[in-house]
Amino acid sequence: MNALPAELADKTIAVLGGTGPQGRGLARRFASAGLAVVLGSRSAERAAETAATLAEATGGNVTGLDNAGASAAGDVVLVVVPWDGHGELLTELAPHLAGKIVVDCVNPLGFDKQGPFALKVEEGSASEQARALLPDSTVVGAFHNVSAVLLEDPEASVDTDVLVLGDDREATDLVQALADTIPGVRGVYGGRLRNAHQVEALTANLIAINRRYKAHSGIRVTDV
Repeated sequence: MNALPAELADKTIAVLGGTGPQGRGLARRFASAGLAVVLGSRSAERAAETAATLAEATGGNVTGLDNAGASAAGDVVLVVVPWDGHGELLTELAPHLAGKIVVDCVNPLGFDKQGPFALKVEEGSASEQARALLPDSTVVGAFHNVSAVLLEDPEASVDTDVLVLGDDREATDLVQALADTIPGVRGVYGGRLRNAHQVEALTANLIAINRRYKAHSGIRVTDV
C-alpha cells in the first residue's frame, strides 16, 4: 500500500449508494488504499453489513450508516445512486452536505430494445442538477465511466482514466488525487462542470461496447 497523498491523509470518504455494485466497488478500492470509508444507504443495517464485509476483505477502515449519517461523517461525499432517486435524495441531504466536496458519479441513462441511451436532464447533467440542489457544497463530477465489475474484483486491474469536472481547482485536484489512489487509474481534469453531460452520456457508449465485445471497457486520454 502506497502512502496517501497529504491532502487525503486525514479525509473520510463517504459513498452514498455504497451497497450497490459501483459504490461498493469504489469503497473497496478506497479502503484498500488506506482511506477511511463510510458507506451510506437507505438502510443503516444493510450499510453496516456491507461495511463489515469490506473491512474484513480489505483490512481497511470501513463503516456503514444511513445516507444522512454518512453525509455528515464524510469530508468528501460520493453520490453513487440510481438516477431516478438522485434529485430527491440530494434535496433531502442538502443540510448534511453543506461545506463539503460532493462528487457526483451518476449517469442519467435509459434502456430500450436498441440498448442504452443518454437521458435529457433539465439542468444539463446529473452533476449540474447536484450543483443546483446543493448551493452550499462544492460539486465535482467524476467516476462516471469506471467498470463496477472491475472495481469489485480485487484481482482485476482497473486500467482507465477518470475525467474530473468542476469549477473549483482545489476540489478537482483533490478528486484527481482520490482517483489516483486506485491502482491503474489516473484522474484527469476534464473541464468545467458545464461539460459533464457528454462524460455522463459516454457511459451509454461504453455499455454498448461492453455488450458487443464482452468487455469492461474504460477510456484513456493520450498525450497528457
